[in-house]
Amino acid sequence: MQLPHSTHSAYSKGFYSDSGRDFAVRLMLGYCNSGAADAGEIFATIDSLGNGHERDWFEAWHGLGRRLVAEADASATGGHRISAAFGHLRAATYLSEAFDALDGISDDAERMPIFAEHRAAWEKFVDNGPFVAQRLSIPYDGTQLPGWFFSPTDAGDAPRPTLVMVNGSDGSVSAQWSSAAHGALQRGYRVVMFDGPGQQSMLFEHGMPFRHDWEAVLTPVTDVVLGLAGVDADRLAVYGISQAGYWVPRAIAFEHRYAAAIADPGVVDVEASWLANIPGPLSRRLAEGKDHDFDQMMEIGMKASKATKRMWDWRARPYGQDTYSGTMKAVAQYTLTPDVAALIRTPMLITSPEHEQFWPGQSEQLAKLSGGTSTVVEFTAAEGASWHCQPMARALTDQRMFDWLDEQFV
Repeated sequence: MQLPHSTHSAYSKGFYSDSGRDFAVRLMLGYCNSGAADAGEIFATIDSLGNGHERDWFEAWHGLGRRLVAEADASATGGHRISAAFGHLRAATYLSEAFDALDGISDDAERMPIFAEHRAAWEKFVDNGPFVAQRLSIPYDGTQLPGWFFSPTDAGDAPRPTLVMVNGSDGSVSAQWSSAAHGALQRGYRVVMFDGPGQQSMLFEHGMPFRHDWEAVLTPVTDVVLGLAGVDADRLAVYGISQAGYWVPRAIAFEHRYAAAIADPGVVDVEASWLANIPGPLSRRLAEGKDHDFDQMMEIGMKASKATKRMWDWRARPYGQDTYSGTMKAVAQYTLTPDVAALIRTPMLITSPEHEQFWPGQSEQLAKLSGGTSTVVEFTAAEGASWHCQPMARALTDQRMFDWLDEQFV
């Protein structure tokens, strides 16, 4: 059967005209590299799903996730540990997509049980995966951050290079696994993952917002990491994906116990991605300090577009503000100033993907601000590695990141 040419150009033309839905598919396809998704499952699920009908999108991913949980549970009962592990991991990915889909169209009474299903699937992966796992409770600001410490099965207590991972603004733990944890374990690294303030369980279950001064987070995390058996203090690295491309550089300006750092990509001004979507007259009201006018005009604009309101609420929630102007003022704090960047002395690799849609050009800005300690690595569309965080080129990203890291630790 002759297929239309467009079926061969999905990479360049997109899977959906809706940019958010298209990017979600690209992300999930990238997770296939680490076993956190399967291409056939993704394509079969989107086969009949169009751009609209958010409830249909939710039900499709929720149904797939639940089916995989049942199959993985059966594998576990039969003693098939690896099948159970990766079945639960894939389920965690799809259940996270289902949870995200409900934002703005449902309340917490329906949403939070889906989040619990996602985390339960993740924890079953932790129980059965091909690694040695230890759950962590990291003391932080009067509470505990949940974390996970993974080691290769043959590591014992021998000192190993260790990668501490900082998640982005809204990524799930299963997505974080795919961003670098899988690649690190394959190469003999130990890995630490955690939910920080404003991230995942700390936001959705505990209502804790982001903070811009991430050194206040990374330092207590590092204190715990250095007390774990088998962590080589001289070969300690930190990795940050998406908005953590700001948090990691900010933190290592003050936290100097890391031998290497990765920003994927580099971010120096988080607010830029917000201002790019706010009309000029509104931006001027904000810059002039006319908060009441700004809030009123934003309220009118949001009433005109339910989709825009949904996106704003999703992005704004972790900042913990109750007004539009308050959110923008909070976001404006997430800026790496030259005086802070000048304090960075940790060697840093900065990814720079072609067609970066959120913070274009900021990887190069970060390299200039941080001086001779930084290396920029470009990723291109010709390599299948364009767009924010190279979603469909995670194997190539692993290759370049870990080759660089290995060389830092020689």
